[in-house]
Amino acid sequence: MSPSSSGELHRRRLAAVARGVGSTLSAYVDHAGGGTLTDVDGREWIDFASGIAVTTVGNAAPRVVRAVREQVERFTHTCFMVAPYESYVAVCERLIELTPGSFGKRAALFNSGAEAVENAVKIARHATGRQAVVVFDHAYHGRTNLTMALTAKNMPYKHRFGPFAPEVYRAPMSYPLRDGGLAGAQAARRAIDVMEKQVGAGNVAAVLIEPIQGEGGFVVPAPGFLPAIAAWAAEAGAVFVADEIQTGFCRTGQWFAAEHENLEPDLITTAKGMGGGLPIAGVVGRAELMDAVHAGGLGGTYGGNPVACAAALAAIETMRELDLATAARRIESVLAPALAALADPGIAEVRGRGAMVAVELVVPGGLEPDAARAAAVSRACHQAGLLTLTCGTYGNVLRFLPPLVISDGELRRGLDILATSVRNN
Repeated sequence: MSPSSSGELHRRRLAAVARGVGSTLSAYVDHAGGGTLTDVDGREWIDFASGIAVTTVGNAAPRVVRAVREQVERFTHTCFMVAPYESYVAVCERLIELTPGSFGKRAALFNSGAEAVENAVKIARHATGRQAVVVFDHAYHGRTNLTMALTAKNMPYKHRFGPFAPEVYRAPMSYPLRDGGLAGAQAARRAIDVMEKQVGAGNVAAVLIEPIQGEGGFVVPAPGFLPAIAAWAAEAGAVFVADEIQTGFCRTGQWFAAEHENLEPDLITTAKGMGGGLPIAGVVGRAELMDAVHAGGLGGTYGGNPVACAAALAAIETMRELDLATAARRIESVLAPALAALADPGIAEVRGRGAMVAVELVVPGGLEPDAARAAAVSRACHQAGLLTLTCGTYGNVLRFLPPLVISDGELRRGLDILATSVRNN
């Protein structure tokens, strides 16, 4: 294809791409790698988004590029359900090895985070013979019909897309900034009370939760909340499912965020960072749960595609070789103090773990969300060459998800742009 300017590409987009597909940047990327993106006009952005926590190892990690090229030359597809291949098995072996849990495990591969969540729910319902699924305020689990039902926020994810799947119930989340600073045990007791009174312990197939909420605002629950919820699920005979799609694969400074509180979830859903930029997802967990489903009950045409599996294996090897869990903690050690040092009266809280950090913006003097300012600061960052994202139920959270291979210089230049954007907006 001949080179095009961003302006020309945008005109073509308006004539060809459905309006329901949005984009954060108006520029069009030509190439990317490390901690930067470069558009077709030669302009560079420092990347604090990672394609929404996907390009953990960078946009063109050498090991991933080599593995994909080699696999494309061998074969691109057979469908594992028709003619299986080694790389699918190898990715499942890596998931079993890397995820927390000292029990026997099995895994299955899919295409996207939403698909992984849907299949985790299927597995839990089949294994328990129950139907109810409990999720939490501010949760995000995907855009399919079932995962929209599981997701809390209406706009843009759910608006006028109903009716949604039934037997989904919502419990209050531990959100220390907005729940009066409840201790983890207190917040868990409040959630458990809702589950017991409004759902009934004997009806719950699965309790599904993000160890750190992503789209909901990078909400880190108070210590003790997650273990108490997991303990209740075990006592109730329900499946405790950790949605690690955004938090998994070194993003929070551990391979999986559940490890911060020594949790061993019954099932874990994975996607995003595991594929090095290619679409792949998984469900991994207790063997007796995963194997409860009849043969043919799990799968899909493209699930665990061989090219995506090659990319995932290479991405995981890169994470190990470069010790990207440690890299995430190093990024936190730079990000968190720099954000705190902004000392802005509109910043209610700096929170997160590893390279998954955010600031929540409010109207000074209270906790009224300031979504307009969050949008203004993010726009100013884009104009100055820093790609940032907003999130949160109220749209007032600036979130930062740099690639774990970002250089110290790129990280600090990005923080300088952010500081200027906060001061001027």
